[in-house]
Amino acid sequence: MKQRNRKNIMYFSTLAVTLFFLVLTASPAISSEYKALEGLHGISAVFDVSLKSPATANVVFGAVKGVYMDESVRALEEPPKIAIVFSGPAVNLISTNREGIKEADAKALDEFAATIRQMKKDGVTLEVCDYALKVMGVDPALIMPEVDHVGNGFISLVGYQAKGYSLVSIK
Repeated sequence: MKQRNRKNIMYFSTLAVTLFFLVLTASPAISSEYKALEGLHGISAVFDVSLKSPATANVVFGAVKGVYMDESVRALEEPPKIAIVFSGPAVNLISTNREGIKEADAKALDEFAATIRQMKKDGVTLEVCDYALKVMGVDPALIMPEVDHVGNGFISLVGYQAKGYSLVSIK
């Protein structure tokens, strides 16, 4: 019974997050105006990613992609600069190891891997914290080749912020 309740909670949590991001990403298409962008020449953002769920990651990363693909952002003088730093449980999302993974999670991870490959092609900077890999017991050799390794992801986050990147936490 506990297992079923846990599955129901996960299902409804994922559904709620999905609906939230659908509403969030649909409204820019309708308005296509952001007062927050007035007077800006371009945007720079670093996403601090430490979430665990592959299904949630797929939903959230659709919204992340929506940031740099949005026509209001693209209309600015300078192209968007986007960086993503993976740490904590999120390092498992970018591992190619599928041992012991449930079929549904494996499918979600394959979809996420395709998103990461496309983001790299789109010019997004992707980094993984090697310290987090060690703590989480993930083999660094099994990280997707599109993702660059850094010793400490916090240093990257601080560095990007010092360069004027806005920080967005995804947990």
